[in-house]
Amino acid sequence: MTVTVLYSEKSYADDQVERAVYGPDVRVIFPKEPTNGLADLSDEDCAAADGLMILRYKVFAQDLERFPKLRAVCRMGVGYDNLDRVAMAQRQIMVLNVPDYGTTEVADHALSLALALRRGLLLHLESQRADPPAPWRYIIDPLVKRSCVQTFGIVGMGRIGTAVALRAKAFGFRVVFYDPNLPNGVELGLGIGRTRTLDELLAQTDTLSIHAPLTPETRGLIGAHELSVLPRGAVLVNTARGPIVDIDAVAAALKSGHLSGVGLDVVPVEPPVEPVPELIRAFRAREPWTIGRLIITPHSAFFTPQAWDDIRSKSAETMRAALLGPKPQNVIPPESY
Repeated sequence: MTVTVLYSEKSYADDQVERAVYGPDVRVIFPKEPTNGLADLSDEDCAAADGLMILRYKVFAQDLERFPKLRAVCRMGVGYDNLDRVAMAQRQIMVLNVPDYGTTEVADHALSLALALRRGLLLHLESQRADPPAPWRYIIDPLVKRSCVQTFGIVGMGRIGTAVALRAKAFGFRVVFYDPNLPNGVELGLGIGRTRTLDELLAQTDTLSIHAPLTPETRGLIGAHELSVLPRGAVLVNTARGPIVDIDAVAAALKSGHLSGVGLDVVPVEPPVEPVPELIRAFRAREPWTIGRLIITPHSAFFTPQAWDDIRSKSAETMRAALLGPKPQNVIPPESY
C-alpha cells in the first residue's frame, strides 16, 4: 500500500532526509514554492494527502474540508496548540507531535537565560559599553545572586523541565517544581523538591522557569497575582509558550523592580505585530529599566543544525509509523483536549 504525505511549507532545499526515512511506500509532496499558509496548497495535493505535516501554520476545522483522505496530522515540534484538535478528533484524524527533537537545546537555552541574568553578564556588558562606560568594577544589584542560595522553580516537569532541573541542580540551585499531572514519586527519582500548589512554588522561588504546554488550563497561568507571589528580585524565564505568561504584567513587574530580570524566548504573538506589547517596545527602544535585565530571543531555543535534522527525520518516522505501522507513536489522545 502506498500512502501520500503532504508538507505544508518548503523549509529546506532538498527532501533527501525525508525520502530516506519514508522509503518507497510513501509518496512525498513538497510545495514547489514557499507558502504562506494552507490556502497556498493545491486542491489536488490536499485531496491526495493521507498525512499532513505542519511546522508553523495553524490548521482550523474549515481547512480539513480540503483533505477528504486525511488520517494523520503531525506537528513538527513539541507544541500542538496551532491545531484544531477537537475538529480532528471528530474526523478521527490522529494528531501527532515530535516531543524529543530539541529537548537538550531548549533546556540549555533556558538555563543560559537564567545564568546570564543571575550572573549579571548582560548588566555588566551593557554598563561597560555605555557612553561613557561605567567604572571598572562589579555592580551590586538584586539581579546578581549566588546559585546555591537560590531556589530554582520549574512549572511543568516533562522532558524539557526534567532536563532543566538536572542542569540547574548541577549548578548548585535548590530545585523545586510544580506539575499537578505527574504521579507521586517523580521528585524522589530526581532528588528535587515538589509543591502541591503553584502559589507554594512561587512563594519560595528566586528564579522561575516555565516548561508547560499551552492548554486552556495554562493559558494566562502566570499573571499579575502569580508574579506578586514571587519574592522581590526574582527572575522569570519562559521558553515554553508565550500566552502562558501575561506579558503586560511582566512589564509592570520588571519596571517596578519586583522582577529583577526576565528572559523570554517566546511571546504571545509571534512574530510580534504592531502595536507590540510594552515589554517588547521598551526592549527595542533600550529603555533604562530593560537594559541588562531583559533578554528576548526569537523562539530560537530549539535550534541547532542537529536539532533541525532531528525535526526532519523524527517527524517523518512519526508519520510513517502512523500511516504504515507497525504502531503509531507520539499520538496526542483526544481526552487531552
